[in-house]
Amino acid sequence: MRAALPRRRLLLLAALAGARVQAADDEGSAEYQVKAAFVCKFGNYVEWPAQALGRAGEPFRIGVLGSVAVVEALRRTAAVTEVAGRPVEVRRLSRGEAPDGLHVLFVSQAMAAAAPEAMAAVHGRPVLTVTELDPGGPTGMINFVIVDDKVRFDVQLLPATQSGLKISVRLLSVARRVEGKS
Repeated sequence: MRAALPRRRLLLLAALAGARVQAADDEGSAEYQVKAAFVCKFGNYVEWPAQALGRAGEPFRIGVLGSVAVVEALRRTAAVTEVAGRPVEVRRLSRGEAPDGLHVLFVSQAMAAAAPEAMAAVHGRPVLTVTELDPGGPTGMINFVIVDDKVRFDVQLLPATQSGLKISVRLLSVARRVEGKS
């Protein structure tokens, strides 16, 4: 029975990876609903260092550099999601605000200019960075891309490893591209 739950989660991720999205006229679109589902589920596919999640019962915290619409899409999804048996809490960050106490940092395209500073602030700490930035430049450990009207993602293993995070092979298997495989 316990093996069935992770398998269902993996199937959900695979289904989301193939979900078509309409062109995003605003950040409240179906694209952000799909991305919110991914962001809220990614934590279940990462092995965190001891003590990184805090005490039992403490929430799993996602910080967002993005519009109110992005934050609201994440909050709606977080309300019905758990990571490692913990409730998920979403916090909107202001540009320049210290991203302290987070497990995931999500930077939307609208805040691309703030991405380098925010990612530098969590560099080397056990914080999963998720972005939707142009693939040619610096991105998070996980970066969303749209391919054939589908939300996909690329994974960079080196920064994750340097931060003490181990991304599950199951998550890597549904990624579009994985960089830093050994």
